Amino acid sequence: MSLDHAPDEVKLAVDLIMLLENHQIPPQTVLAALDIVRQDYLRKAQEARESD
Repeated sequence: MSLDHAPDEVKLAVDLIMLLENHQIPPQTVLAALDIVRQDYLRKAQEARESD
């Protein structure tokens, strides 16, 4: 299955999954890190909305 026409978020998700799997990072560590990343990007998105 080709990702050539997939949305950017799908391409990024696949890249992240491959990176995490290649480094054999435990699932609980990945999930905890993703929570931190999500909160950071939610904050950045809010700041961007407020500055518009």
